[in-house]
Amino acid sequence: MYIPRRIDAELIAWKKSQTRKPLLIRGARQVGKSTAVRNLAKDFAYFIEINFDEQPMYQDLFAHTPDIHEIIEQLAIITQTEIIEGQTLVFLDEIQASLPAISLLRYFYEKKPNLHVIAAGSLLEFALAELPSFGVGRVRSLFMHPLSFIEFLGALNEKTLIRALQQSNTSRPIQPILHEKLKLYFKKFLIIGGMPQAVQTYVSNGDLLEIQRILDDLIIAFQADFAKYKRRIPPTNIQSVFESVVKQVGSKYKYSNELTSLNNPAIKQVLDLLEMAGLVYRVTHSSSNGIPIGAETNTKKVKFMIFDTGIYQRILGLDIASLLVKNDFDVVNKGKIDELFVGLELLKSNDVYEKTALYYWHREAKNSQAEVDFVIQIQDKIIPVEVKAGTKGSMQSLHLFLDEKKSSFGIRLSLENFSEFDRVKVFPLYATSNIYGV
Repeated sequence: MYIPRRIDAELIAWKKSQTRKPLLIRGARQVGKSTAVRNLAKDFAYFIEINFDEQPMYQDLFAHTPDIHEIIEQLAIITQTEIIEGQTLVFLDEIQASLPAISLLRYFYEKKPNLHVIAAGSLLEFALAELPSFGVGRVRSLFMHPLSFIEFLGALNEKTLIRALQQSNTSRPIQPILHEKLKLYFKKFLIIGGMPQAVQTYVSNGDLLEIQRILDDLIIAFQADFAKYKRRIPPTNIQSVFESVVKQVGSKYKYSNELTSLNNPAIKQVLDLLEMAGLVYRVTHSSSNGIPIGAETNTKKVKFMIFDTGIYQRILGLDIASLLVKNDFDVVNKGKIDELFVGLELLKSNDVYEKTALYYWHREAKNSQAEVDFVIQIQDKIIPVEVKAGTKGSMQSLHLFLDEKKSSFGIRLSLENFSEFDRVKVFPLYATSNIYGV
């Protein structure tokens, strides 16, 4: 069974566009890139899928000639599939294994603009770093993440619940019975995460223990990839830095924590590699005095998140039973998994054609420290976003930000239902994607 994804609509629009460019789908491994393309292929008369990693002969084909017409002719012969503009989808998977193929993507646009061509690959960012101008203006990138909470509900065929959630806001709270149902789904989603294989297993049999084993397999696979990142860096060093990120989610990253064998430049290099692989995302401090938010950042103040809550809880060995029954995540993990969820939902809710950056605000003053978990831009407004692990908690930092920056309102995300009071709009954690509609 195919799990519908948010990018499906974008892929259909791309298929129908009269001015399309070759599409490059970017994202961490196992997030569903190839599956989404194969689903799109059902709308074509002919489909050619090439895997450069598993079929090295195609690497030779793209390396030996820059002539797109000759490549197309050879592909048709080798695959015994007709290549007809408007009717054939050509999918170049694991394209990071062939730098010449990446370089030639631009020529599909120039020489065969009516042919539908999609490329994708794991660890693709490493290859693109070697080809910084591979197809500027001639290739369109689309960024893909693990499933969002809305996509998770869609996988469970909860269409009515999705509709009720999307129609709710601070002036129109969701019905209490639906609120409780969504809270339970939300807690399960924290445990399962958004990796398609884990979600598919839950949809099929609801076995959370089996999902834990699948998450273990995925973790092993990601760790095995560490050897591919950069040959001069020992995989054990990458593993150590990755584990340090997991342990420091939700906090300003400290280079000294448990990494005494590595100096700061070495740690920064590994963090960059992990970010390129799509396994971690950075949240950078912003003074937030005006738009764009990224204009006033302090890169010395940065937090890191890993790419999935399911992977996160599994590595840390959190008590999943407590996650399900408690209404205060501080009991489970000092409130960090909910902040991770929010950060990831913010990324997944943004434009799929843009590589989204995340920001937070932190003031270190004598006897007056304050921190706002996230700062986002909605149209011309800078909005502070505070994450609370349960249904209670002070909002001193949020109000301090509102007063200091003259912001009209802030957002609190918690396990409460939608509400509004004293310049604060309250959203349930499961409705993080709704905040862009305020």
